Amino acid sequence: MSEIVVIGGGVIGLATAVTLARQGHGVRVIEASPVRNAASWGNAGHIAVEQVSPLAAPATLRTIPKRLFSAGGALALPPSMIRHWLPFGLRMLRASSPRCFEAGRHALAGLLADAMPAWSRLLTAVARPDLLRCDGHIIAWESTRSAAAGRAAWEAAETGSARIDAVQEGDLAMLREMTGGRIADAIQFHGSGQISDLDQLADVLEEALLTAGGEIIRSAAALHVENGRASVKGHAAELVLVAAGVGSRSLMTTAGHYAPLIAERGYHIRASADRWPAQLPPLVLEDRSMIVTRYADCVQAASFVEFGAPDAPADPRKWQRLERHVSEIGLPLRGPFTRWMGARPTLPDYLPAIGRSRRVPNLLYAFGHQHLGLTLAPVTAEIVSALVCGETVPVDLAPFAVERFGRKHQA
Repeated sequence: MSEIVVIGGGVIGLATAVTLARQGHGVRVIEASPVRNAASWGNAGHIAVEQVSPLAAPATLRTIPKRLFSAGGALALPPSMIRHWLPFGLRMLRASSPRCFEAGRHALAGLLADAMPAWSRLLTAVARPDLLRCDGHIIAWESTRSAAAGRAAWEAAETGSARIDAVQEGDLAMLREMTGGRIADAIQFHGSGQISDLDQLADVLEEALLTAGGEIIRSAAALHVENGRASVKGHAAELVLVAAGVGSRSLMTTAGHYAPLIAERGYHIRASADRWPAQLPPLVLEDRSMIVTRYADCVQAASFVEFGAPDAPADPRKWQRLERHVSEIGLPLRGPFTRWMGARPTLPDYLPAIGRSRRVPNLLYAFGHQHLGLTLAPVTAEIVSALVCGETVPVDLAPFAVERFGRKHQA
């Protein structure tokens, strides 16, 4: 068995650490933040098995003008952060060719196919299968025109293991009643799921790690590479796993790798759940690029893709627009709202980086999961476990190798 240091205590790092510790490895998680402010703990809670098409796609590029925040959309390219998003955008453009898109879709489909079963395996192992809801999600539209276009687009799309049905009449009636008749139509996805409470999930994974003999250290991690081996200052280990979200970029640079991550910043607001139907699965309001999720004691409305620096101040206009959307749709949510902003770690081709370094053999990595970090956490954990144990990896890791980006001067 190996001694392993995991840099990063988000859902990817914790799921992997728990999996490894339960197999008997000595595992130490180093998490720089003393509070849970990573994107892992502020996301929509949605197990998005239907999102097999990478966002680095010709269709995405064609819709950018109408999706801009200045045009009322959910995509923000702040002028003050152009030095971050312009180089990323150029790389994304190159990754959006039809050939690259098809290869990326095939690679993502291989990961997503096992996402729900992997979550079931992990949560059963830690005795909390109740945290996984398997009742799919709903996509709704506010006009018959957008409903017809949206339904046609989803019916033509590849959705992996998820399937689409007409929404139940009772659910549609409930949506219309709770919004004052503003919902024109909706569809129901089956095969997707939800984590019922992200705070509980974090507690459960941390407790499971400690119970299995692992450690959690709240401090910054200094990665060193010398004579072809990685180490973390102050922590003896045979293997090092980089799973630090947007912070992985600088860590991988230390190891001689180029990982062109950007902070894809998302925003949410939360309110009391007392007026929200408990049985309603995650609700996507596609006209407004917004997803609303009920957790144990709150309801969360989330939106926006804001490219920039992870530590730049939040833009309060995003929260204000979310609150306006809630009001305009008539959702049964009332302030005061709790506001949050977090940075998704995203690579230009919208594929994660998962594997073992070819330059530093004892260095493993798992980061860049963009909108799919929660969805793919247990799958990623099982892949890393297979790499550690020398077992056959269940998917082809070539599309996820960090070396696909070359060195910085080649980008």
